[in-house]
Amino acid sequence: MKVAAIQMPTVKDKMQNIRTAGTYMEKIKVEQPDFVILPEMFCCPYQTENFPIYAEKEGGPSWQAMSDYAGKYHIYLIAGSMPEVDEAGNVYNTSYIFDRDGKQIGKHRKTHLFDINVKNGQYFKESDTLTSGDHATVFATEFGKMGVMICYDIRFPEFARTMALDGARMIFVPAAFNMTTGPAHWELTFRARALDNQIYMLGCAPARDTQAGYISWGHSIVTDPWGKVMKQLDEKEGILIEEIDLDREDQIREQLPLLKHRKSEMYHL
Repeated sequence: MKVAAIQMPTVKDKMQNIRTAGTYMEKIKVEQPDFVILPEMFCCPYQTENFPIYAEKEGGPSWQAMSDYAGKYHIYLIAGSMPEVDEAGNVYNTSYIFDRDGKQIGKHRKTHLFDINVKNGQYFKESDTLTSGDHATVFATEFGKMGVMICYDIRFPEFARTMALDGARMIFVPAAFNMTTGPAHWELTFRARALDNQIYMLGCAPARDTQAGYISWGHSIVTDPWGKVMKQLDEKEGILIEEIDLDREDQIREQLPLLKHRKSEMYHL
């Protein structure tokens, strides 16, 4: 199967971001990708005060545009993430997943909120305006089950393991590591989660904008079940396209059966 990550810039105009995503999907249609992923908060500048302002209910204009793109290009679309507001007024960092007909087949609300205060680094508190999700997300495709998590979710090994045990063959991660955590942990974390669970991992980040209030590391990445980086972009706007061999995943699991060797009776979480 073929996957594509669109490392696009994010501007203040929500509909311009949506049009940019569509322009990229039009550009790569000749590649006939099976899965396309957009970055975290691809239509909203990544600052906590923006989330309630940009938030839409499920089925809103941004949701509809993503559904239309998935159907038009006959792809599974992991629509990055966008601010979602529910009937009670709670705001979530939400990734909608659409099938080749544009039907929503999954929805992940970021479960682990990015509340950090790194010494000599950066302070950021998503919980100032966001509510956390409460479940891991796995969806079915003709290639098997796939998982979705959002950015900070990747730092919790149990979360990825939950998806792997639920049958996920690959985990898609809309994300936006910053200039402190990116160089230190981005590649390492994607390699580790892939190796731990013997799965493919695909992370899609926004392109870097040094004038933004939150500066993204970029470096969209795909790692394989052996823990190897298959491809990685730099910080600039671009597209990552890669062929994924699920038979190789099966072979690695047969040769080094980590998941079969688990002694879950000894682990207390």
